[in-house]
Amino acid sequence: MKKIAILTPGGDAPGMNACIRAVVRRSISSGMEVYGVMNGYQGLIDDNIYKMELRSVSGIIHHGGTILKSSRCAEIKTDEGLSKAIATLKKHQIDFLVVIGGDGSIRAAEKISKFGISVFGIPASIDNDIFGTDETIGFDTAIDTAVDAIDKIRDTATSFDRVFIIEVMGREHGFLALEIGLASGAELVFIPEVKYDLKKVCDELKKDQQKKKTSVIIVFAEGCGDAKEFAKKIFECTGIDVKVSNLGYIQRGGNPSARSRNLASRFGSFSVDLILKGEKNKVIVTQDCVIKAIPIEKAISGEKDIPKDTLVLIEKLAV
Repeated sequence: MKKIAILTPGGDAPGMNACIRAVVRRSISSGMEVYGVMNGYQGLIDDNIYKMELRSVSGIIHHGGTILKSSRCAEIKTDEGLSKAIATLKKHQIDFLVVIGGDGSIRAAEKISKFGISVFGIPASIDNDIFGTDETIGFDTAIDTAVDAIDKIRDTATSFDRVFIIEVMGREHGFLALEIGLASGAELVFIPEVKYDLKKVCDELKKDQQKKKTSVIIVFAEGCGDAKEFAKKIFECTGIDVKVSNLGYIQRGGNPSARSRNLASRFGSFSVDLILKGEKNKVIVTQDCVIKAIPIEKAISGEKDIPKDTLVLIEKLAV
């Protein structure tokens, strides 16, 4: 009997539970055993693993987070940590490892694949920065969560004729910030991939005042620097009082949207299809609304391009 292990390392993303549910139910109904690894890669190192049943995943599809828990595990990047993880997999005679997580999680999975364990990466990250896939599990939910918060902040901004900087997640990439900015009607969006010109920003804000705009929303990805310092520089340049609101970890939590649940369910089911077909070492992706699989080596070697046309569109609409 084939044995599958599932884990959810790194940052959590809404929809992970829906994906776990899909993998467990498809695997068991196909005659395979499924094991859940607690606390991500740390659970592999510590041999924290248990057998899952059909009812293990009852009533979880609508919950955020992950029932398998997660952790940041630096040890998996070391030879010693990797050896412990492999030992756990071999002890339990695991044939396939399904890793539901972000770029770093999939990179670690690729290293494990070199020891004879067939791995399958399922992209789950609110950052949507994994190469080869148009969308990741949790991305849609994070956008909705942030936009809902900004809509409420816009009410206050309009009431007081204020400028608000909304700091969102995105240390290295601006995929999330761009979609949030477009959906919330933000006047300005700053992302790590594009350097901003402070003078140009100040000139734009002065023009907005002249046009009697009743509010201005600036979406600011965390990788662009210190939002409060940025607000201070704007005040020094323009005299405009700028408020800062950091949405923080609220973007990771909450019930997953229907889109995130459905994508997660499709990704999870497709991974089991690949296992049944005898495929090895793949990352499940969606391209042009079609679920596909690409070699794991390809997924970790590419760099996803930021859609700069979205930034241009935001500028065109902020008139």
